[in-house]
Amino acid sequence: MTGFETLIGILAATIAAATPLLLAALGELVVERAGVLNLGVEGMMLVGAVAGFAAAVATGSPAAGIAAAALAGMVMALLFGVMTITLLANQVATGLALTLFGTGLSALAGRDFVGIPLNPLPRIAVPGLDLLPGLEPLLSQDVLVWLGLAMAPALALFLGRSRAGLVLRAVGENHGAAHELGHPVAAVRYGAVIFGGAMAGLGGAYLSLAYTPMWAENMTAGRGWIALALVVFATWRPGRVLVGAWLFGGITIAHLHAQGMGFAVPAQFLSMLPYLATIAVLVAISRDAAQIRLNAPACLGKVFHPER
Repeated sequence: MTGFETLIGILAATIAAATPLLLAALGELVVERAGVLNLGVEGMMLVGAVAGFAAAVATGSPAAGIAAAALAGMVMALLFGVMTITLLANQVATGLALTLFGTGLSALAGRDFVGIPLNPLPRIAVPGLDLLPGLEPLLSQDVLVWLGLAMAPALALFLGRSRAGLVLRAVGENHGAAHELGHPVAAVRYGAVIFGGAMAGLGGAYLSLAYTPMWAENMTAGRGWIALALVVFATWRPGRVLVGAWLFGGITIAHLHAQGMGFAVPAQFLSMLPYLATIAVLVAISRDAAQIRLNAPACLGKVFHPER
């Protein structure tokens, strides 16, 4: 294998490893820009993964699996929304409970699907790919990869250029003022939370339908928490989420290539790299509290009382 082919293979593997992080983080970014902090991303990803896999196995249709994963994530997010937006429960505690609930529910629902093989999602090649020899592994990706790549600029335009995006940001910055101006704060937050759940479900579906087309208990392996860190790392900007996801995706596969190159480093340490990088990034960011206050939505995590 030539150096060019090796490079293309590494880039393709990086994009694949980054896709579940990208999908989940973009969804959580919208949720947080609306002023809601949902720590249940990991649980929603797991439920989306098992729902997508079960639907694909039952129907033989990858599209049905993708739709089921998005729907499962939306249902989980709706549960979170009812608890925090309508019943005014603490968002941090509810999000943690959602992750615990999703972990247990996915393990229970997936018992009968362990060990069942499944064909991965079909790849969609870029037209004219035959004119670009050697780039097929990089430019021939499945629909969820293309969705993630398209969603980052789409959300940047939505949040920065559209009226609906500006209303969502206004709700996240000052929900009281937005309410006084006549904006439906609860409805906006419900929409953002449900969208975030759908994206987290799709991130889980990518793991069980494409990345490793199988179901295994706890197969997200902490990716939901990394997605949460990515939002902070990206200072709540979609373009930076894309770059950050690729960075963490590259770190995720680094230990595989390091082992293949014969580096005498314990495999357990190399497997820790993505999580060590997450901790290092969060520590580095937290040192600049002023920068976080400048970029974070002012009402993030705050309960909205319409009567006040």
